[in-house]
Amino acid sequence: MKTTADKLAELRHKLDLADNAGSVKAIAKRKSLGLPTPRERIDMILDRGSFVEYGALVKAVGSPDYAYGDGVVTGRGTVEGRPVVVYSHDQTVFGGSLGEMFGRKVCAIMELAVKIGCPLIGINDSGGARVQESVNSLAFYAEIGKRQAMISGLAPQISIMLGKCAGGAAYSPACTDFVVAVEDQAYMFVTGPEILESVTGEKISIEDLGGARAQASYGTVHHVAKTETDAFEWVRTLLGYLPTNCHEDTPLVNPGIEPTVTDSDRGLNTFLPDSDNAAYDMHDVLIRLFDDGEFHEVSSEYAPNVITGFSRVDGRTVGVMANQPLYLSGALDIKSSEKAARFLLICDAYNIPIISVVDIPGYLPGLEQESGGVIYRGAKLLAAIIEATVPKVTVVIRKAYGGGYAVMGSKNLGADINFAWPTARIAVMGAEGAVALLKKREIEAAGDRGPEVRQGFIDFYNEFIATPYMAAERGFIDAVIEPADTRLELRRALRLLRDKEPQYVPPRRRSLLRPV
Repeated sequence: MKTTADKLAELRHKLDLADNAGSVKAIAKRKSLGLPTPRERIDMILDRGSFVEYGALVKAVGSPDYAYGDGVVTGRGTVEGRPVVVYSHDQTVFGGSLGEMFGRKVCAIMELAVKIGCPLIGINDSGGARVQESVNSLAFYAEIGKRQAMISGLAPQISIMLGKCAGGAAYSPACTDFVVAVEDQAYMFVTGPEILESVTGEKISIEDLGGARAQASYGTVHHVAKTETDAFEWVRTLLGYLPTNCHEDTPLVNPGIEPTVTDSDRGLNTFLPDSDNAAYDMHDVLIRLFDDGEFHEVSSEYAPNVITGFSRVDGRTVGVMANQPLYLSGALDIKSSEKAARFLLICDAYNIPIISVVDIPGYLPGLEQESGGVIYRGAKLLAAIIEATVPKVTVVIRKAYGGGYAVMGSKNLGADINFAWPTARIAVMGAEGAVALLKKREIEAAGDRGPEVRQGFIDFYNEFIATPYMAAERGFIDAVIEPADTRLELRRALRLLRDKEPQYVPPRRRSLLRPV
């Protein structure tokens, strides 16, 4: 019979084996590449000393010689003192591939996230399905997917991509709220380049097929980090903008700072170019509108004609949707409509107010957009802004034409408070298009004076029709404000709306899994 001391020694031995579960060769290879262990990665993102591991002694079924942990480390901890659950793939055990016990561990930690209502962080570096376990592996990808749907909209889900992830190992992260990938290290694809070439004959590099930058341009990855440390820091910052779950408030950070108009605010009065067609960087506007000049952008490399991200107003998180005149003149297209719609779903699920900053010439025309379904895909943004029950505030700073005016937070689609700068142009279309449509005969009849007559019509349209004042007279704009007052007006508006009770509540909280 073993003594208590013997049993304690046995436990310590088993835990030591679990800490170094992979083969000596695999561990040495990762060490030579300078890659952290799964537990080191977890420690890099969590508060120091907060990690508590679960399932360390789990083994795959089939052989007593199988390694402990079965290729994944799972547990809980805190980020800035707030609870999270986390899992991290271990490439040194079965290549980090998913088998039955691996899947059971991940499912258990996901169920814990549902029970306590806290964010789930997945650190992904997996070889995909474990071929040796056949259907068991496939079954647990499906089981993980079921639990992702349970968490979706309840608590934030974040995936950090740190290696090659194919098939199910790529699909699962794509169903989370946010995906972060490390450049020149993370790769995501349904089928890898070797198999692709053998099956279809198509030759393509791994970087072009599924590299971090490539997947960011496809919309799968929401942020590309240069190093693992940068990725973990970006996620920690992101969590600072999000609530622990949909029933709690976002963290309050430095409220009440700068209660008066500043030099930065006054700079907005002279910021916009006098020409309606001159481009500028919308980021230069956004950093002047929110607390401390901070803006945490999401999906910057996908559909850059619309900007999405998080900031704060009076210390409280807001979601920001803004047109970017530097790309496609800020027009909406298929990609940007779906990007913005998905972002609004996230804001609405986690009770984050939405600020729309508008300078849009409308939807992008053309056969490519029409054949790609811009009508029904663009309608997703319309549906998202209607169904969002959180406070919604809109600022029109320049163009707001056609359907673009409607979907970018118009009062008619449910925005609570709408502001416009004196530089705003709100109309069915721009002056040039309107004059070409309405005054074609008069211009042709003018003969040699045609260009002069045309310019006269354009000037009249811009001065008396495409202005914010007609919209204000009819109540579609609540106030025309000086640009310098925008930051403080946003504060006043959101304080007023803090206790907003939604008139319309969707019949059920929607999953945030990507819409088809």
